[in-house]
Amino acid sequence: MNQEKTIFVVIGGTSGIGEAVAQKFINENTTVHIASRSTGLDISDENAVHHYFESIGPIDHLIITAGSFAPSGKVIDIAIEEAKTAFDIKFWGSIHAAKHAARYLKPKGSITLTTGMLSRKVIANTYTKSAINAALEAVTKVLAKELAPIRVNAVSPGLTATTAYKNMDTASRESMYETAKQNLPVGNIGNASDVAMAYVLAVTNPYMTGSIIDVDGGALIN
Repeated sequence: MNQEKTIFVVIGGTSGIGEAVAQKFINENTTVHIASRSTGLDISDENAVHHYFESIGPIDHLIITAGSFAPSGKVIDIAIEEAKTAFDIKFWGSIHAAKHAARYLKPKGSITLTTGMLSRKVIANTYTKSAINAALEAVTKVLAKELAPIRVNAVSPGLTATTAYKNMDTASRESMYETAKQNLPVGNIGNASDVAMAYVLAVTNPYMTGSIIDVDGGALIN
């Protein structure tokens, strides 16, 4: 008798952390659906998200890593429309995905969201990203209560060497990485595979829900 495959949906799974997460779960006993803007799914469009989950049907695990961009700058300087766009993608996009996946998740299933260390580390010129991440961490805990026994957790990465920084000029990017290496307790920069291990924990640990898993090289204790 064939073992029933475990079905994953990884939104944001075509690059960076999401791609590394998807790779962790791809094997002969799983079906991993990968979606992102590059595959044609705009998570800021609730209707599109609704139809996406409808087309897949029952799933075991949802992982959301999409929406890393947010404008940087002071509260008094950032155009509100730019900030709203970032919220529409990462915050409301995550809500759309959780809302419409919930009806298809199996009782022992899970949702894992992605936040970031700026939710709790105060750094000037990061208010948009800080607010989005803090909001998602609050919602993670509310969803864990509302959707139980489905488990809901979030992974909060620190600075991670991924293609998210490909548009920076090389010198600036290397300088940012070098500064972080010198300041972080671990003395190094994380890569996507390091962070992906936290999603494996969130998905596979049946005793974990409502948790925020920090994978930041010690940035929050710095």
